[in-house]
Amino acid sequence: MNSAKAFGDFISQRRYAKGITVRKMAELISMSPGYYNDIEKGRRNPPDSEVLNKLITVLSISEEDQIEFYDLVGKAREEVSPDLPNYIMQNEVVRVALRIAKEKASPEDWRKFIDDLEKK
Repeated sequence: MNSAKAFGDFISQRRYAKGITVRKMAELISMSPGYYNDIEKGRRNPPDSEVLNKLITVLSISEEDQIEFYDLVGKAREEVSPDLPNYIMQNEVVRVALRIAKEKASPEDWRKFIDDLEKK
């Protein structure tokens, strides 16, 4: 399954569970039904941030599920998940850490780092 299709499946399942038609969803997020349908079918990449925010609202995507939502967007676009760039760019220490980790960190190093953070 391609990444755009995985994102499309995610929003399609949520839309279906809320009983919203493709046409109604497109109307709610200010998009043509054909374009929206193409997103669900994986024929187009996920939309811009403004529309993503509308999808989160209309589909009542919880904060916890937004992590998966944004990761699917990033995978489909082949870029960093869209909830991360602002955080990275606003925190110099994060940028430095990522650059060092890119060269030196193993998956085990990252697991330990995550475990340590989760203990806080």
